[in-house]
Amino acid sequence: MKLIEINNLSYSYDGKVNVLDGISFDVNKGEYVSIIGHNGSGKSTIARLLIGLLDSKSTSIKAFNLEYNRQNIREIRSHIGIVFQNPDNQFIGSTVRDDIAFGLENRNVPQKDMDKIINEFVEKVNMSKFIDKEPTNLSGGQKQRVAIAGVLAMNPDIIIFDEATSMLDPKGKLEIKHMVDSLKHEKPDLTIISITHDVEEAFSSDRIIVLSSGKIAFDLSPKELIKHKDELLKMGLDIPFKEKLKDSLLKEGLDKVVKDLCL
Repeated sequence: MKLIEINNLSYSYDGKVNVLDGISFDVNKGEYVSIIGHNGSGKSTIARLLIGLLDSKSTSIKAFNLEYNRQNIREIRSHIGIVFQNPDNQFIGSTVRDDIAFGLENRNVPQKDMDKIINEFVEKVNMSKFIDKEPTNLSGGQKQRVAIAGVLAMNPDIIIFDEATSMLDPKGKLEIKHMVDSLKHEKPDLTIISITHDVEEAFSSDRIIVLSSGKIAFDLSPKELIKHKDELLKMGLDIPFKEKLKDSLLKEGLDKVVKDLCL
């Protein structure tokens, strides 16, 4: 089932240069799709168009079979949550509890149900003991976990991660990766779109869309995309450490080691 349909979408900030240039792709229910590319390739522009922060000024985008227009945007947004690069930009409440409650209040969730929902999702992201702490006093990884809890509490059909791990240290990145993997295991129908430059993260998704100069260079599964690693490297993109190790071992004639390590 198609949740997102993008057909020949172009977008320009200045009316002269297209950041996105005639791209087309669909996202199906339950898919985990990563979008990678250099800075300026149009990755985050897609995220902002999908949540209606930018106006596509066209009928090139549909979500849940609804065109993006003034009449439909509120309904579309009710199905999509987003976690931004800098979690500080998402915090509204003075405590973790208040921050999650803010979104629920906007959805007119009854007060009697709120505490149960808040407790459920702070526990899900392992932040229960910080529920009455100020978000600004948390670590980067903890802040992103709170941001994710706030999004999950809204029960979206789609979550967009817009460079959500780019400001985190390796430990924080790993925490978020494990959380996303756990989410997909618990809610297989949840659709995830990850805007990222982290290739390790991207190669754990079902499908990877590679953007280059506003166009789609590749739209493939990780298994198929790695067959084009030379092109990726020429584009200045990285490949997973596992593939680098495999290539190094093969160059040294250590084919048996590669086989033994199942690389």
